[in-house]
Amino acid sequence: MEARAELPIGVFDSGIGGLTVAHAINQKLPAESLIYFGDTAHLPYGDKSPELIIRYALNITRYLLSRHCKMIVIACNTASAHAFKAVEKFVGDKALVVNVIDPAAEAIAQSFEKGKVGIIGTRGTVQSGIYPRKIRKLNKQLQVSSLATPLLAPMIEEGFFNNKISRTIVNSYLEKRSLTEIKGLILACTHYPLIRREIEEYYKGKVAIYDSAEVVAGYVHKLLNDKHLLSQNKHPDLEFYVSDMTESFQESVKFFFPKKIHLQKLQFSGGES
Repeated sequence: MEARAELPIGVFDSGIGGLTVAHAINQKLPAESLIYFGDTAHLPYGDKSPELIIRYALNITRYLLSRHCKMIVIACNTASAHAFKAVEKFVGDKALVVNVIDPAAEAIAQSFEKGKVGIIGTRGTVQSGIYPRKIRKLNKQLQVSSLATPLLAPMIEEGFFNNKISRTIVNSYLEKRSLTEIKGLILACTHYPLIRREIEEYYKGKVAIYDSAEVVAGYVHKLLNDKHLLSQNKHPDLEFYVSDMTESFQESVKFFFPKKIHLQKLQFSGGES
């Protein structure tokens, strides 16, 4: 079991958003080796069909399994909503599989006895209805209101965050009637932690913000600990791969992991099949 504990954690997303999850895992579990794949050639996932997202997710999962990952983290809400079951079935008992939806849904469902909570995410995530279903299953007293915020992920991918442009767009979404009188807000896209400060400034501490990256990192720690798979590696490896080399991804990797960067372009044999 000790040898298996030293195996890497695989993390994937459509682009830079999942780096927030990888960074949070690295901060929480610095002894873990990470292999990150950003499917930048196909971003954003939010406007893709479920069938296409599943195809992309299985191609990436196949690669991560070939690298003997002990855990695969689907660090994308849209892929978690549409591809989690397919990935879990494909992986079987070869590795643990974690999505970013269940931990966040559990966290907010347990935080409030009743009242209204909000979800912001891509069209794909919101249209799936997965957050309201999971939250209400855990806490029937909560009213869940979801809002698609399709401009946010592309905005962040282009480097527009923590500035006047991003603040204007963020505020225009948060002002929508569907998000009035909420007690908590799930940032249901792994890009959104990069604009968390702007969201917190808008609410001025009156709304609890649930950052999926931090929640997932805590969940990963607990799961690996429960399975006796926590690494004790003194020299963990950090590897980063993309399907298309983009300037925004390279800059984002440097932002989150300034000390050690290993970024390569990776294309799967067989294309998108």
